[in-house]
Amino acid sequence: MSKRIVYYEHGGPEVLRWEDETVPEPAHGQVLVRNEMIGVNPIDWKLVAGVFKSDPAPFPGTPGWASTGIIEAVGEGVNNFAVGQAVIVDSRARLAVTSGSRAGTFREYLAVDTRQIVARPPDVSIEQAAGLPSSAVAGYSMVHHLGITEDDTLLVHGAAGGVGSAAVQVAVARGARVIGTASPANHDYLRSLGAHPVDYTADMVEVIRKLGPITASADAVGGAASVAATVTLLPAGGGAVTAWGDEHSQAASIPWVRHPDDELHQVAKLAAQGVLNIRIAETLPLSEAAVALERSRTGHSPGKILLQP
Repeated sequence: MSKRIVYYEHGGPEVLRWEDETVPEPAHGQVLVRNEMIGVNPIDWKLVAGVFKSDPAPFPGTPGWASTGIIEAVGEGVNNFAVGQAVIVDSRARLAVTSGSRAGTFREYLAVDTRQIVARPPDVSIEQAAGLPSSAVAGYSMVHHLGITEDDTLLVHGAAGGVGSAAVQVAVARGARVIGTASPANHDYLRSLGAHPVDYTADMVEVIRKLGPITASADAVGGAASVAATVTLLPAGGGAVTAWGDEHSQAASIPWVRHPDDELHQVAKLAAQGVLNIRIAETLPLSEAAVALERSRTGHSPGKILLQP
């Protein structure tokens, strides 16, 4: 038997249950992964809360997109991965975000399609590997979507979070000048990444204008304030993208980020090169997933929360 986190109704972290399950057999094109570490992302508590009700998934559901572990078995048709190999898992890549009943990583063993995994580079720790999907992947994909180069000045909203800090690091590595909005407590962190920090609670537009014109905007938080700042500051011909689309971004014609098929591979490569580093806040036992989701929901955790089976 194995253990997993499960929920039978939408709600807050209190609806999560710690239950037994049978270790799954990998189907055709799948591998069985024994999770060593699991990453917690904001999408997880939103999935449990039922935010994505336009296409509800059947219960029971298991949260989680991200993990890293060791392949214990391979299904038929799998030739590019082997038993004993360490991999990084982005289990809901190219699946509907409402698929709460499928592919959740908050469990000890996970059967996952090989299209949702990449080999874990030996130079990437299990903590860093678990932190890459889906936040760092989204940050990379925003920069890729915008085609950022050394000629750009990129504005990143929510620059100190998992998505935003990844976007900052990737853009800086490409030679771009980066301006990042965040709370003052995170300004030293942004400076350490090579960004110019701006207090999101201040008059963002005026402060950013004093730093010079921007050529592109990547929004990792969404909401009226960040969209309004982007619309005001971005010149005609500039590019904008959001990782959290809402009515405000839709009204401003700011598109959702496009995710290239090789995004997890590219992010793992950048991590192995030392270009991308995930700020880890804490590691909790998998059985304390409710605590992790509550801390993620409040938005005050100073980095990635991890769960250890």
